[in-house]
Amino acid sequence: MKRPITKEDPYNVCFVCLGNICRSPTAEGIFQHLVNERKLSPYFFIDSAGTSAYHIDEPANSKSQWTADQHGIKLHSRARRFEATDLDEFDLILAMDQENLRNLRKLSRNGQHTEKIKLIRNFDPQPEDGEVPDPYYGGMNGFQNVFNVLKRSCESLLDELEGLIEK
Repeated sequence: MKRPITKEDPYNVCFVCLGNICRSPTAEGIFQHLVNERKLSPYFFIDSAGTSAYHIDEPANSKSQWTADQHGIKLHSRARRFEATDLDEFDLILAMDQENLRNLRKLSRNGQHTEKIKLIRNFDPQPEDGEVPDPYYGGMNGFQNVFNVLKRSCESLLDELEGLIEK
């Protein structure tokens, strides 16, 4: 994670959950919003993906979109599956929970990419159990909770990465 970030060599971040319709597109949208607010978009490429192929090409879940909209954030991504080739493309791959972390690490040839695969809650100043809960089973409160967790985590992550930018 510790490498200089320049416009010529942007930092590539991928957020990963199971289906890529709730948690990871929310994280992608929040992180992109924060990057845009700080006028740092030339320094980052931001994406999201799922470890399953359940929802390929679908937009973010309507409850995730509604929750993000309430905070002035748009979720533009379409669901895609995380592929083994993504391990070479991204500087940082952030799983939402332990199951997805394990699935990502299984894709890594001989463990060579494990240092770039982390839990997003590693960056949360209030990490609690270390996982971003699946909002599906918590009603609208679940989606708001996920948004709050991801916003804190993304702010902390960007604070750390901003220190690596060479302007």
